[in-house]
Amino acid sequence: QVQLVESGGGLVQAGGSLRLSCAASRLINSLNTMGWYRQTTGKQRELVATITRGGSTNYADSVKGRFTISKGNAKNTVYLQMNSLKPEDTAVYYCWGSLGSDYWGQGTQVSVSS
Repeated sequence: QVQLVESGGGLVQAGGSLRLSCAASRLINSLNTMGWYRQTTGKQRELVATITRGGSTNYADSVKGRFTISKGNAKNTVYLQMNSLKPEDTAVYYCWGSLGSDYWGQGTQVSVSS
């Protein structure tokens, strides 16, 4: 069992930045892959970015060049640095981890005003 807790969401103006954090209850390198998804009302949850145990990253086309996923030095934290935010980035962001089963955090709201 893995618990994931997100933090760092909030309200920001377009063009601004936020950094989301995901604290895991176990070493993140024990997980196969971790990542971030987002969801808006009435839409399916969509992939934002993932990072593998080996450090390979993958991004949705809509965030490439603006968002960066990384592992923290604390070894149980994953970050999502979000720059040049746009109103269409507004969503609830969920931390995700894979270890056989899928594990999800409770979500953190990101709101970007125009």
